[in-house]
Amino acid sequence: MHFSIPETESRSGDSGGSAYVAYNIHVNGVLHCRVRYSQLLGLHEQLRKEYGANVLPAFPPKKLFSLTPAEVEQRREQLEKYMQAVRQDPLLGSSETFNSFLRRAQQETQQVPTEEVSLEVLLSNGQKVLVNVLTSDQTEDVLEAVAAKLDLPDDLIGYFSLFLVREKEDGAFSFVRKLQEFELPYVSVASLRSQEYKIMLRKSYWDSAYDDDVMENRVGLNLLYAQTVSDIERGWILVTKEQHRQLKSLQEKVSKKEFLRLAQTLRHYGYLRFDACVADFPEKDCPVVVSAGNSELSLQLRLPGQQLREGSFRVTRMRCWRVTSSVPLPSGGTSSPGRGRGEVRLELAFEYLMSKDRLQWVTITSPQAIMMSICLQSMVDELMVKKSGGSIRKMLRRRVGGTLRRSDSQQAVKSPPLLESPDASRESMVKLSSKLSAVSLRGIGTPSTDASASDVHGNFAFEGIGDEDL
Repeated sequence: MHFSIPETESRSGDSGGSAYVAYNIHVNGVLHCRVRYSQLLGLHEQLRKEYGANVLPAFPPKKLFSLTPAEVEQRREQLEKYMQAVRQDPLLGSSETFNSFLRRAQQETQQVPTEEVSLEVLLSNGQKVLVNVLTSDQTEDVLEAVAAKLDLPDDLIGYFSLFLVREKEDGAFSFVRKLQEFELPYVSVASLRSQEYKIMLRKSYWDSAYDDDVMENRVGLNLLYAQTVSDIERGWILVTKEQHRQLKSLQEKVSKKEFLRLAQTLRHYGYLRFDACVADFPEKDCPVVVSAGNSELSLQLRLPGQQLREGSFRVTRMRCWRVTSSVPLPSGGTSSPGRGRGEVRLELAFEYLMSKDRLQWVTITSPQAIMMSICLQSMVDELMVKKSGGSIRKMLRRRVGGTLRRSDSQQAVKSPPLLESPDASRESMVKLSSKLSAVSLRGIGTPSTDASASDVHGNFAFEGIGDEDL
């Protein structure tokens, strides 16, 4: 997640009281909540009591007198770094104290009262699932409600996640972000004030080996089957005419497991595809389509006068990555704070081991750069769990005093229609390949001088290139 405090506001106190400075906390570039310094100080004090002062990052001190504009800006920068550091800390960022603070602040900022509402959640095939939730329910509560509605077993809930998506004019969906534990899904969608934003249920893992766990259950099998058919129809999974014929034959026989077994062998199975964007590889301002999956980022591109090509970047060869944001200045070249500024430009840059002893930064410019970063981090996390001999199977974590609300009326996952004929306009791709020499590099080093440590995601799955990778 990308936390930022890009601006402050001078606001009048309650009942005509004295004015105060409010800090707008943005998550992935969207306003999440508005808080005062005293509220953030209270959060800091509570975290200090629970975890000790030596665990926490530095917090900007109190001032006896009113702050000058320069001091307000300095405090804003310090608070932004503080929030980023807390969120990135595995212990602090996952704490209930931190997450509940952000949930309360979100609900107060958006002025949404706690009440029961019907929330629409989409499945990958477009099927709508209506669940009754509270506006104050957190992401895990809503996920459990959807699972209960579909009769998905408790021990499979952790294999799925809720995503915020945007419906485009052609009916396709663009993934904005994975909903997190520090937000209230109903409030997150309602605050965007647009019918094009929806919540979608989709599997949350990358390694297809975990499909076996899901396919043991009827509902899990149907969810996975519906998602796979949808991904093939939208062209996310690459299929030849012969493979398409075989898949359709298995559909006609209602052989869902065999259908999925064949689909698992196809290129880009289980990948998440992003909207068309621009990269600086293999040349500057190169139009690309990025997909994430199978421990890699795939870039589909077309060089002048050439056919469609694909380049793959393995996450185990990314030493680190970062997301940066910038606001283009108007044509005059100068801008006063908050005025005359254009849309935020987001970039994902990763340092990649191209060949022996040669690291190169690759930059992707996309409004979905933060979502790409989230995908990279989740792929790394999954690799590290597997490397340590662990399992991603998550049993339902029941909160103190919490109960899973099983729905009175359950809803079946609809079987998708048969695959349509393959799109004749889709081109076959050839791989972009280069001979990579063997090298032995382990762990992560010091970030390059052009990126500050607070901006960089170090990759603990970075392994360098060995002979087995060639």
